Amino acid sequence: MSITPPTSPAAMALIENMIKQYGYPVLTEDNHDDFVSAQEECVLFFTENPARFPESNDVAMILPELVKEYGERFSAAVIDQSAQRPLQGRYGFNEWPTLVFLRRGQYLGHISRVQDWMDYIVKINQIVTSEPRLAPGIGIPVSQSTSACGG
Repeated sequence: MSITPPTSPAAMALIENMIKQYGYPVLTEDNHDDFVSAQEECVLFFTENPARFPESNDVAMILPELVKEYGERFSAAVIDQSAQRPLQGRYGFNEWPTLVFLRRGQYLGHISRVQDWMDYIVKINQIVTSEPRLAPGIGIPVSQSTSACGG
């Protein structure tokens, strides 16, 4: 399966090769929920446009090594270009590329941008030992006051 719409072929080459070599599914808004709820634990790779965010190609090289490091504990998937922004809103991150970790479809945490190997290991260890929680929202939280305004 190919990521659509195509960005620069050169920019997408490493990501496309990773998808083919490791058989990672490409998730759209339509199949995302079914995939994540069917996995004990998974990691979602949000690439955005690798021409704009070339670190995505670095993460495409690192992700299979992380999956291997954790004994195939995580099912990895790549988010289709058409679903990047809509699904980003569910997980509340604002930097690219990002790896989102889930357990049975519930948010555990995310790691954005390229990290040093040991930083990945430390952060992933923290993430996988945590309990699922609400994903952080984007923007300023809105709350409603119960007190009346008066002067």
